[in-house]
Amino acid sequence: MSQHNRKPVRVRRVDQVNSVHEIFEHCLPAFGGAILRRVYTILDRAIEQGCPITLSIAGPVTVSGQHQAWLIPLLETGWVAYVSTTDAVCYHDGHRSLNAHTKDPIYEVPIFGDDGALRDEKVIRVTDMGFDEEVLLDQDKFLSAMLRRPEFQKRMTGTELRNRLGAFYGEQEVRNGVEPGLLATCHKLGIPIFVGAPSDGSVFLNSMKLWAMKQAGLIPEYEFDLDLHAEVFEACAYHYWGLFENEAKAIATLILGGGVPKNFNLQPEPALGQVLGLPDVRGFEFDVQITTAPVTDGSLSSCLPAEAVTWGKVDKDTYLQSTESLPGDYSMMMPFIVKALLEKHGGRAAPRLYEQRERLVENLRQAVKENGEWLMESLAYPMAKK
Repeated sequence: MSQHNRKPVRVRRVDQVNSVHEIFEHCLPAFGGAILRRVYTILDRAIEQGCPITLSIAGPVTVSGQHQAWLIPLLETGWVAYVSTTDAVCYHDGHRSLNAHTKDPIYEVPIFGDDGALRDEKVIRVTDMGFDEEVLLDQDKFLSAMLRRPEFQKRMTGTELRNRLGAFYGEQEVRNGVEPGLLATCHKLGIPIFVGAPSDGSVFLNSMKLWAMKQAGLIPEYEFDLDLHAEVFEACAYHYWGLFENEAKAIATLILGGGVPKNFNLQPEPALGQVLGLPDVRGFEFDVQITTAPVTDGSLSSCLPAEAVTWGKVDKDTYLQSTESLPGDYSMMMPFIVKALLEKHGGRAAPRLYEQRERLVENLRQAVKENGEWLMESLAYPMAKK
């Protein structure tokens, strides 16, 4: 290394700093702490440049109360354009809102306790969170009643389903005097919520129940259906907006955990560039992730942002300075990251993409139409004769 490129290690004592932001800047010089500092610094730069952030989050963030601790404060800043998560996160978000049995239906239980005894007591455990089985049964009744309402008897995207679900959760939260949950907050802020594997969770299981009851002749009609094509296209429309219409002309992403939420979150670029063949499409300019998966396991959950560069999902010209992967449990770090960012940055006007979705989807549809010649040529392939 050239002497001109050497960066001296300078720190401050923790009793000489006045905020969490300054701790991140001056008190994490090396090892895992330095990786954490780089994650924070990249997010800091993305916010400063006005980049909309897409947030991918896996894990039981709602049942554990993390959404109320740090996720909702993050969403309320206006920095986050949309969320990619799981059906389970949306399902468990409703438990506190129903308040059918107690104002605090979720309580702490030991990770290494007697699970047989918990089963006898009809207690469901999620890591170190517990709740009575009746909470699930009540949630199922609520969802079944909601999905039978007239406004759900049509084909719709999952973003519309979760926006409507957030409105219903919000009404319950106001009625029962509990704090707003994740879906109600996203409904209020116009933040779309994507679920890449919608059938892998209990919101959809309750829809399956109603479908099965119609098939068996137990109820006369049930017409709700998910339009997955339109939902993926909608995610692409938001990426297209971020690259070509939003003032920053760039997008950032924060990935917490891995799995389907991460993969769905990264798919718009290949969908727009590789599959739809649209010109000048780029990946994310800023990409940071926190994951417990080791990179050597070969999974999507663990792969570094640099690997996504080879797919085009992350911008190849900036990734050395604008991507980072932190090995760890995001629940241990995100409260401090969010608090530090809030200390430095004021909020900004939220993009409210859900409210713009029809216009943005139409914009992308027109771009696809204009690329018709390329798309028609992409349909030809010399198939083997039978």
